[in-house]
Amino acid sequence: MKKAMIKSFSEAELASFQTLQQGNDCALHAISSAIRLLTDAEYAPTDLIKLADRLWWQARFYRLYPGGGIFPHMQVGLLNYLIKRDRLSLSARLFHLSPDILRNLPYDDDLAALVTVYWLPRRAPGIFRGNSSFNYNSVNNLSGHTMLFSAYDPDHYSGEKWHTPWGFINSWIDGGTDLFWMTDEGFKTSWGFRAPWIGYNATVVISKSDGQFLSV
Repeated sequence: MKKAMIKSFSEAELASFQTLQQGNDCALHAISSAIRLLTDAEYAPTDLIKLADRLWWQARFYRLYPGGGIFPHMQVGLLNYLIKRDRLSLSARLFHLSPDILRNLPYDDDLAALVTVYWLPRRAPGIFRGNSSFNYNSVNNLSGHTMLFSAYDPDHYSGEKWHTPWGFINSWIDGGTDLFWMTDEGFKTSWGFRAPWIGYNATVVISKSDGQFLSV
């Protein structure tokens, strides 16, 4: 398979969509980046954080609790709230995709995909920045993390040891010139983590093509 990057952007261009999270808000940063990629609309992550927290108190549960995590179905709920409120020419839907389908999504300029990886204590998958072999994911507890899938490059390595074909716009840095990358095994295992209310390979697909989603 050939290298695939969203909108055929360079890695540096895609990395410019990265914003640094300060709390448990990775999904909101990913939503902000996805909307910017697909439309002219801009939502500051800080505004989305305040919105999700405020809506929780109005019994619109788009996160577990104010400041808490956001499961994939909650991401869809918040996206569709924004789409309806602001009349965005987007649609959002939750899928459980195969890796083969996911890695082909960057070829479609009208799609963006939010993926959430999960892991058990002391089994966190490696997440590397650019070509560096340094693992930025040293969390030892049960946790999860949402990123915007943005590239598949079968020839990408992080250092000499780690073959890392899966690339993401990630909320662990402001901008920069590098995406964050995962190994095939690390990504498939953590993305395929089976959990109640989540399922496995959960993917929030955002489309700007009038709701005409891919057939899966």
